[in-house]
Amino acid sequence: MPDFKNEFTYKTFVENGKEDEFDGLFDSAVKKVKSSVLGAKFPLYIDGQERFSKEVIAEYSPIDGSLIGTFQRATRDDARTAIDAALVAFDGWRDTDYRERVRIFRKAAGIFSRDKFIIAAILSIENGKTRYESVGEVDEAIDFLNYYSFEMERNKGYSRRAKLAASTKSVGAGFQGAPGREERITIAMKPYGVFGVIAPFNFPISISTGMSTGALITGNTVVFKPSSTDNMAMLTGFAIYKVFEESGLPKGVFNYVTGPGSEVGDELVSNGKVSGIAFTGSKKTGLGMIAKSFNSGQQKVFVVEMGGKNPVVVSKYANLDYAVDGIASSAFGYAGQKCSACSRVYVHISKKEQFLSKLVEKARAMAIGDPLAKGNYIGPLISASALERYRKSVLAAKSEGRVVYGGGVVGKDQRDLYVEPVIAELGQQSRLMHDELFLPFLVVDTYKEFDEALSKANDSEYGLCAGLYSEKKGEVREFLGKMQAGVIYVNREIGATTGAIVGAHTFVGWKGSGLTGKGTGSRFYLEQFMREQSRAEIK
Repeated sequence: MPDFKNEFTYKTFVENGKEDEFDGLFDSAVKKVKSSVLGAKFPLYIDGQERFSKEVIAEYSPIDGSLIGTFQRATRDDARTAIDAALVAFDGWRDTDYRERVRIFRKAAGIFSRDKFIIAAILSIENGKTRYESVGEVDEAIDFLNYYSFEMERNKGYSRRAKLAASTKSVGAGFQGAPGREERITIAMKPYGVFGVIAPFNFPISISTGMSTGALITGNTVVFKPSSTDNMAMLTGFAIYKVFEESGLPKGVFNYVTGPGSEVGDELVSNGKVSGIAFTGSKKTGLGMIAKSFNSGQQKVFVVEMGGKNPVVVSKYANLDYAVDGIASSAFGYAGQKCSACSRVYVHISKKEQFLSKLVEKARAMAIGDPLAKGNYIGPLISASALERYRKSVLAAKSEGRVVYGGGVVGKDQRDLYVEPVIAELGQQSRLMHDELFLPFLVVDTYKEFDEALSKANDSEYGLCAGLYSEKKGEVREFLGKMQAGVIYVNREIGATTGAIVGAHTFVGWKGSGLTGKGTGSRFYLEQFMREQSRAEIK
């Protein structure tokens, strides 16, 4: 069984003095994608066959508004056809030996690795990530494939055996604990059936691959719906389909269906032939799907991650340089469009002015612009609706408190989606302290006693990520013991709340951020896609 090893592409290039080679590979991939991929018409894939709808959806890059391609606007009927195909394929895929499934997904990891820079270029063009974010995301997809393969092998397909010894005596009637013949018992984890995988726009390669692999490698089949309305990410979904197809995944096991959530997504949730839903997105959408399913009498399995409003506490004992680096990276990287983004900070009142001064200086130095160009750190917002949300949030911050830095749109074109990062001072009562904005928008408040900081940090419907900067051991212990979040980082300068590494950090949401208390990239993730069966045989 091969050991699991993280990909770490950029780190490897840099440590070997080959950063120029890294940049050259990415720049070449961008040119190739622009010349040979963009602008095409892309089909659905159902049961391994191309399928076209009566209507199409045009997708445009948030970078410059250029056409990415036209995609099919699938209907409920298309979704039902895909569900039926997945259900037919389930019998054969369920009975496929887990080692053969692992072989297919290890091959998929190799294909991702081979085409890493092409896929990263597609990702950057489609959702506005920098080269570093995009290559790192493809690395994460590879890590998910390899890690879940490793877990399947380590757990021997999630099957174990037990035995009850035979008794030398027998009785005429059975009861709990009665003597009897030898029993050989198999405890097996078995797949449910068809999973609908509903993916987000912000990590359309890594999260989509991770959720899909979790369902598929455990023996389920999938109808995959990439983000197809407003915040679109359909070309990356198409790339994932092509990787799985080349890896040898049988027809019908993975179906690619683009279309609005109101039709395709709703059909996946309401159709009784679908056994489970894997979803990453907003709490409102996630809970709405769960309620609809259970209220209709269906008992679907839900594996969901539903966002965050991630706090960081900056103690009077903090290393402010570490704090500023980690907070700025997590708040403003990818324009704050991450469920793990740092969105609120509680800084000790004695450190406020020094902290804000350093943070503003850091934010001002972050280059804003075309994410395909080397050196830019903050790219565009994903859509016009995100820009409108930004403008409204800036106005609210100005009316309720103080905007310390930022708040403007970069460029004069009304279609321009590039904005300044925002640092605002507001009180705990502000909705901007509680609502997930998905923007480069950081709200700062102060505290006097550490208990007050913890209370404010925990005052949220979410519980995804949290961070602390303190050199005082007692504060660290108290934070780790009382913080209500699934992912916690202490004194981490590369990311106060972001940057979970597959196989090292479990990425799991508490409270309104999750459902099962089990996270991605962890030893427990795959078990959510299976149900236990105890089988006893008398020999």
